[in-house]
Amino acid sequence: MTKFSNKVAIISGGSRDIGRAVCIKLAAEGAKVVINYCNNKDQADEVLGVITAAGGTAIIAQGDMMKPEDVASVVAETQSAFGEEINMLVNVAGGMVARKTLDEMDFDFFEHVMRLNMTSTFLLTKAVVPHMPAGSAIVNFSSQAGRDGGGPGASAYATSKGAVMTFTRGMAKELGPQGIRVNSLCPGMIATTFHDTFTKDAVRENVANATPVRRQGNAEEVAATVANLLSEDSNFITGANIDINGGMFFS
Repeated sequence: MTKFSNKVAIISGGSRDIGRAVCIKLAAEGAKVVINYCNNKDQADEVLGVITAAGGTAIIAQGDMMKPEDVASVVAETQSAFGEEINMLVNVAGGMVARKTLDEMDFDFFEHVMRLNMTSTFLLTKAVVPHMPAGSAIVNFSSQAGRDGGGPGASAYATSKGAVMTFTRGMAKELGPQGIRVNSLCPGMIATTFHDTFTKDAVRENVANATPVRRQGNAEEVAATVANLLSEDSNFITGANIDINGGMFFS
């Protein structure tokens, strides 16, 4: 029997990069996976195809996790496909949007970044928790930026990810008595389209060379850590914000 047989998992932002790797990893371990995506159905269909070709079980569910009505729709689709209980939630959806200094930011930009990273995590968590039995687990996604303030022009992003860390601690205390564990990951330089978009190649090379393991991480390594945190192997871990950065930053 695989690790997550008969368990249901929702992964927000599951159609690309780290979210994609998490969906594939959990499905390979037997989970029934809900691949949430916002805009790119082709990417979500590709992930679904990989999972089903390997004998896994999954559906795709479109929705903007900043919108309560879309969050409710994803939960309803999950229950329609797989039943009432939801055992695992991975809040991956988020992003930087753009690098902007304080002078360059306006209220709408700052609010959007906060909603994209923090509000989305709150909304989906609030919607899913009532359907989680004891023994369930949540993994949120913060960032190394939430630890150290981020690089140039990333203060809004870093602030939102710091909020995710604090939310994780608060939910661990609140939901622990219900038998629900809540942790988060704080990735550093992971080779994804996020850094393809927002980080110059020279900066990525410099970071990789300065990292003790002398390389960037990859999405599959992050997904393996997510699977461990969701599993019974981590039953006494909750409220933790775990660094995964090759030793670049120690918290």
